[in-house]
Amino acid sequence: MRALGKIMEELPIIQKTYDLIKWYVPILNRLPKLHKFALGDRMINGLYNLLEGLLVARYNKEKLKQLESLQSLLDILRYQTRLLFDFQLMPVNRYEYAGKLINEIGIELGGWIKQQKK
Repeated sequence: MRALGKIMEELPIIQKTYDLIKWYVPILNRLPKLHKFALGDRMINGLYNLLEGLLVARYNKEKLKQLESLQSLLDILRYQTRLLFDFQLMPVNRYEYAGKLINEIGIELGGWIKQQKK
């Protein structure tokens, strides 16, 4: 367990993504059936793909391509979150909190991408 904690300490983006999943998945699982299977499941898969992609990039020698593809996953998640709000499936306080978490991850991802371009 210590090794996992150490990796997450080294890469706050992984911990933030993990925290976002832990917070968001229970909310998405409680969506009405009509939206849960169409939008909720896509969002959950996208969140898990984001975490997996970050973990893979962490150990990949050629990180840039992997990280840039994750940026598009994050953009999709932003729009899906906005759809939840626009469909009135998420109160404004949760929408703002989700946006804050997603933006923090985006800032970290953007910084990682810049570092890889150097």
